[in-house]
Parts: sequence; structure tokens; C-alpha cells
Amino acid sequence: MTSAITLAEALAAGPVVLDGGMSNQLESAGHDLSDELWSARLLAERPEAITEAHLAYYEAGADVAITSSYQATFEGFAGRGIGPGRAAELLALSVELARAAARRAQAERPLWVAASVGPYGAMLADGSEYRGRYGLSVDALERFHRPRLEVLAAAGPDVLALETVPDADEARALLRAVRGLGVPVWLSYSVAGDRTRAGQPLEEAFALAADADEVIAVGVNCCAPQDVDAAIGTAARTTGKPVVAYPNSGESWNARTRTWQGRPTFTPARLHTWRDTGARLIGGCCRVGPESIAEIARTLRG
Repeated sequence: MTSAITLAEALAAGPVVLDGGMSNQLESAGHDLSDELWSARLLAERPEAITEAHLAYYEAGADVAITSSYQATFEGFAGRGIGPGRAAELLALSVELARAAARRAQAERPLWVAASVGPYGAMLADGSEYRGRYGLSVDALERFHRPRLEVLAAAGPDVLALETVPDADEARALLRAVRGLGVPVWLSYSVAGDRTRAGQPLEEAFALAADADEVIAVGVNCCAPQDVDAAIGTAARTTGKPVVAYPNSGESWNARTRTWQGRPTFTPARLHTWRDTGARLIGGCCRVGPESIAEIARTLRG
């Protein structure tokens, strides 16, 4: 069912389960994502595949589905000959597909939809979201993000997921860009150790969200599981807000070969520590699939 309570209300009451990686779920279903638009390409070509991916996570126990709009931008679509009108339709469609999956899930618990807003580096499709420091001003980044945010907000998600943000400057731009949209957001950094990918201390990065009324949760995603532990405490201590945590499997992304390398280190055994430290919105990112989300749901729901 769709939610009768807001996500912010649910987070105040206890842990909420996020979904896992969209790309790995689509690839496991046989879809080729070796494209600069990544999973966003399927919004135009195979939208039903995206609904099925969301459905798999809802049925595994996820309470929140993150839309396939991470790499969907006006600029990225333009590079494929898709004009702004059609691009706006595809962005809105990403929210509609997640809503359709929620209806099909026929769950007895509340279900929410988070509209994914990836960083500027995701549009570049060259691994820049793991580095930040694009050479753009905060004003320029705000101008880049605002049109897409307006379209996604108008599509009626429960929350905007400002995710995989590598740089505090980009977080500052995003927080300016969401003002007045009327949709709550979570802000989630991609980190390495105790710093953003761009090298800023996490305490300073999280502090940007402390007084932002739009932000209902702050934390980390698309990072190694072992980097989550300390980051959660810093986020909770710095902002006083619920914390969101959804790391990768622990494998690392090679932007040159566009492949994942190494061994997975993600384990639900970490969940109790995360929850006890302040995490309320917990799931997985790249390479974390429905089986892991089902285990997270079982663990968090006792």
C-alpha cells in the first residue's frame, strides 16, 4: 500500500528499510547497462524492467524504493538526441514506475518512493562522482541541479534522495536548489574514511544539513561498508537528524574498465551497530541485491 504516514514520521518511530542497487538488479535480469545513461536508458527503452526491479525490492522487504533517475539529466538525455520535453517526461516516469511497483506489491506496510538525484559527476559518466572537485562554482552546480529537481518534485515522490554526493560544495548547491520545492530530502555523501570523496572532513560536510528544514535524514551511501560505522556517529552528532546508510557491497568500481572488482564485505551483522549509533534508514547501494535487503528487513524487524 502507499503510505498513510510520512517518511519523516516513520523515521522518528524506528528503522526503515531501503532497497538495494538498481543497476545490479537490472543486469541480473539480462539488461545491458554499458551505456553512459546507465539504468536511465531503460526509462525510454524498457520501463517495465524498472518496475520489475522495484517490485523485487519491495517484495524482499524494502519500505523505500529509489527511482532510476540517478543518471537521468537533461544534459545526458540531450547527448542521446532526447529533447527537454521528452527528458522531463522520462524523469517523471521514473517516479511513476516506482509508484506502480508499490501498488503491485500489495504490502500491508507503508511504502515510499524516493526520487534519486545523482551528483553532477554521474552525468559525466567518467567516475567523477567518486572524486568531486569538478571545477564548477556552487552557483553553477545549483543551476545544473534545479531544473531536474523541479521536474522530479512535481512528479510527487515522498522524498528526494540527494545521493552519492562527493563534495561539500555540491551539497551546498543541492541544498540551495531544493528550497521551496515542498518535498523533503535526504542528503547522502559518498565517502572514503572520515572524509568526503573530495577530501573535506565529514563533520563539516554534514553540518551543512543541520539547519536545513527540508532535510529529514543525512548520511552516506555508495561507499565501503566499513566506512559507514564512524560516519553514522558523526552525522548523528553533527546534525541531530536521523541517519541514512546504504553502502555498496564492498567491491570497488573501476571507471576505466566499467567493472566492479574485489570481494564483497557487506554483511547484515553490522546493522545492529549502525542502528544503535543513529541509523534509521538502512539499505544497500551498488551490488547489494534483494537477498541482502530481505536479510536486512528480517534483522531490523526482529
